[in-house]
Amino acid sequence: MLKKEGEKNHKVRLAVGNGVRNDVWREFLDRFGAVKICEFYGATEGNICFMNHTGKIGSVGRTNFFYKLFFPFDLIKYDFQKDEPIRNKDGWCEKVKKGEAGLLISKVNAKNPFFGYAGNKRHTEKKLLCEVFKKGDLYLNTGDIMVQDHENFLYFWDRIGDTFRWKGENVATTEVSDVIVMLDFIQEANVYGVSVPDHEGKAGMASLILKQNTSLDLGQMYKQVVTYLPSYACPLFLRVQEKMEMTGTFKQQKFRLVDEGFNPSTITDPLYFLDNSKKAYVLLTKEVHEMILSGKMKL
Repeated sequence: MLKKEGEKNHKVRLAVGNGVRNDVWREFLDRFGAVKICEFYGATEGNICFMNHTGKIGSVGRTNFFYKLFFPFDLIKYDFQKDEPIRNKDGWCEKVKKGEAGLLISKVNAKNPFFGYAGNKRHTEKKLLCEVFKKGDLYLNTGDIMVQDHENFLYFWDRIGDTFRWKGENVATTEVSDVIVMLDFIQEANVYGVSVPDHEGKAGMASLILKQNTSLDLGQMYKQVVTYLPSYACPLFLRVQEKMEMTGTFKQQKFRLVDEGFNPSTITDPLYFLDNSKKAYVLLTKEVHEMILSGKMKL
């Protein structure tokens, strides 16, 4: 949105919502002044929620002893390849340390019930974790990965289905997309993992929507990702689309993109590949695609 004079001359004092990106949050405050932003986290079927009353950019809220007394929750270790919580040799789940990403689970009891999904018993049971820390306990699996810092602020990291592993490391799609959309020619970025034959894990791929009257600057794109992301998180493949597909709840659609992969023979959208030998993104031709599949092109 174009800047206008007098943008700080308004009577808005409070904004409440969820899912705002850090860069948007900062730009909003810079342009519109000291508006109090309350970012929150929650789900209609869930039994836990957080709200950031302090204005800490990026956080969904802050926890303390009394909050956990009324709404007991934990962040536990998660195996992204097996797509399940990690259990130790005794069969119990383990909590992550502060600063580490973990699956958010919320205790289910009389004070914090989980009523489930109407008419869908199987889906309801799938959301519950039993025997988590001790015999007989029951927790709601939120399906969300979060991080708690040393000041007890909580940050949404990713959905468990969206996070993927590459070169032995966990890649958070939200972190990668946040870095990409900082570029002034990018309107939106949808990041996901794609399978590559004879390689463990999934390679990063980003579907991009360009802002109106702009063009893709591959040089800037390369510089941006290698500067702000660890090497394992840099998207190996780029796909430029005219329109971003959304789900019924206005979230980015990933499943079809994952299935289509990075094959230029079946995808009509422009595709690019991160060629480390050239330190640049190059056009992903059929020849390059074949070299990747045959192992001649190093990833």
